[in-house]
Amino acid sequence: MATTILITGGCGFIGSNLVNRLVATGANILALDDLTAGNRAFIDQALKKPNCQFIKGSITDFPLLTKTLRDVDVVLHEAARPDVRASTANLFSDFAVNVQGTVNLLEAMIKNDVPKILFASSCGTVYGESAVLPTPEDVPLAPISHYGASKAASEMYLSSFANLYGLEAYALRLGNIYGPPSNHGVMHDFYWKLKKDPTTLEILGNGEQLKSYLFVEDCVNAHLKALETKIQGYLPINIASIEGTTVNTIAKEVIAAMGLKEVRLTYTGGERGWAGDVRKAVLDISRAKEVLHWEPTTALSTGIKKYIQWLEQSKKTD
Repeated sequence: MATTILITGGCGFIGSNLVNRLVATGANILALDDLTAGNRAFIDQALKKPNCQFIKGSITDFPLLTKTLRDVDVVLHEAARPDVRASTANLFSDFAVNVQGTVNLLEAMIKNDVPKILFASSCGTVYGESAVLPTPEDVPLAPISHYGASKAASEMYLSSFANLYGLEAYALRLGNIYGPPSNHGVMHDFYWKLKKDPTTLEILGNGEQLKSYLFVEDCVNAHLKALETKIQGYLPINIASIEGTTVNTIAKEVIAAMGLKEVRLTYTGGERGWAGDVRKAVLDISRAKEVLHWEPTTALSTGIKKYIQWLEQSKKTD
């Protein structure tokens, strides 16, 4: 019997990539999305297949989740309010989706005897300003943004549900994921700034923020490895690039990928791009290598070129 997979946020950036990859495996795919941030067009080709179904709805709707999870074998939980900066102003609505929504999902899983979940957590925000770099999974969580707090809180519920009910629960602590069809993030912002003015690029902060950037195909590959790998209980795993990259380097790579020269870089100043921005987030991925036999394969310059090409193409078809 084919595996049935529920992907929450299935029309979002990472979720749509998962839908499009997994539908080709023959698994039965249920893509749940309320379309506040997702775009159904991202999975149009997958929906032409008989083994893919779109369900419009929110993870805040517990009765819908309880109904949807009947006969589901595994959940890929990608749905969230993802904006770190906006999480301060939208505290309660973000909490309702990111934390309460996750609890709803876990409780609905228990009611339907769904045994396994992969949760998209965030390694760039749950650790906060860690003194340990690269940061392994056993470092205490100390988020400095409400978004990071919501991901950390959700992980703790994964832990409690896994221990109370025997769930197999991965917390995939994702780095800064980029690539098609993302419509946010530093590379997206740089692209559109340079389209508006190809002579000057404003960088938030001082440009020395050091982050882990991961191409979306590598992120999807990590999910597939986790689907194939059985664990006991709750396990957090960093899914990130091997090395950190500064924002200044990202700017130079985007400029090169767009074929621009003599672009003047300007800065807003300060060590952070915004309140809650983590200055350094470089991750130890030893556990991912050991448990999942996974590591990234896409070089940063290659990934950025692919993403810029996609942005150029999508601009032409708008």
